Amino acid sequence: MNFARDRLPTPIGILLLVFDEQDRLRALDWEDFEPRMRRLLRLQYGREVELRESGAPGAIRDSLNSYFAGDFSALDSVEVETGGTPFQRKLWAALRDIPSGQTSSYGALAAKIGLPKAVRAVGVANGANPISIVLPCHRVIGSDQRLTGYGGGLHRKRWLLTHEGAAFRG
Repeated sequence: MNFARDRLPTPIGILLLVFDEQDRLRALDWEDFEPRMRRLLRLQYGREVELRESGAPGAIRDSLNSYFAGDFSALDSVEVETGGTPFQRKLWAALRDIPSGQTSSYGALAAKIGLPKAVRAVGVANGANPISIVLPCHRVIGSDQRLTGYGGGLHRKRWLLTHEGAAFRG
């Protein structure tokens, strides 16, 4: 499997953008977590993924730059494509329904996808999200409103939620 990769500087680090020939975003992660991103891609697609350097499509770059400039709806138009299991894809799609400036809990997401007892599985699938920010896993926090883990580091999760004006504890 072959995809292209580009880098995008942001206020909280350099993003790696992985996209396909149809200009769909396949992965988005932080440069300092590239080994994890590659591992997740390998798990999703069942084989090693080749990444060639290429300039990201303007629509993806412009949307992300607009998001970081404060236009949170700019990410709504970014076309994504994921591998993963049907459960993971269902959960990742549900992440997109969490509005900017709001948060959800693992339990609420499990209920939303019709599997209220699958809270732990939701947490695992959320942690394997290949397209952070656009599929906003950072908006998932603990039921007590506290920040929980984030693959890009809690300092980035805190920044993203503060940037969006979301309420949380800690």
